[in-house]
Amino acid sequence: MKNVTTQQLAELLVGIARAQQAIIDAVESQKAGFKMTHLAPALHTAARSRSTGHAPTLMDLPSRVLLQHQGRAGPDVAQITRDIEALVGGGGTAAGTS
Repeated sequence: MKNVTTQQLAELLVGIARAQQAIIDAVESQKAGFKMTHLAPALHTAARSRSTGHAPTLMDLPSRVLLQHQGRAGPDVAQITRDIEALVGGGGTAAGTS
């Protein structure tokens, strides 16, 4: 099996988040207010973005990428790549994933 680079892994995470975002958009079109009322609180909990003293982990990263999809700019593949490298490289923390 070929080794996957962190860049490829970041692109894969963004692609998965894009597919999840399509589902979220479909639900939002059927039930206005779904994102802010139901999705946002659950997604922030899954991403642990509001936890104080909690360093991001690889398990938090997919939720954080989906959170980035909720914003206007969308996810930054270069930043996600750096975050993966920091997390896998033993750095333990990744800046800019909130």
